[in-house]
Amino acid sequence: MTETVRRLFGGNPRRVQAAALPWRATADGNGIEILLVTSRGTGRWVLPKGWPEGSETLAMAAQREAREEAGVRGCASENEIGRFYYHKLDGTGVEWPCEVAVIPLEVTEERSKWPERKQRTRQWFTPQDAATAVQEPDLGELLVQFAHNPREIAA
Repeated sequence: MTETVRRLFGGNPRRVQAAALPWRATADGNGIEILLVTSRGTGRWVLPKGWPEGSETLAMAAQREAREEAGVRGCASENEIGRFYYHKLDGTGVEWPCEVAVIPLEVTEERSKWPERKQRTRQWFTPQDAATAVQEPDLGELLVQFAHNPREIAA
């Protein structure tokens, strides 16, 4: 219904992106850490995310984005843990409403060289610190919820 109203009044349609939620167990095995990267434009903390390309599934797109933006590889869940929403400005100043499917990705490899390493910073956070670092409240809630039982949620 909301999408119909948006189009009726001339708004841009919502586009769906895939975000990787890169995570790993802590050294003591009693918790997890979440990897965030800085955005290229504003330098704020975000999950690696982007548009699916060609016939990619959301999980495949999340894996590719994690590789390109954060230099990590791992096992992506086929299931998303939820979605959050934000508005993206394109190069022409047009604002696009975006819906982002969050796909857990258990990190198995962290590379020292990756395609966007000169454009982004990556950092491991506790789930609570990651939730505080991101600007989207809905995403923060998803990060905290995921931390309670990551292996079950990501299955």
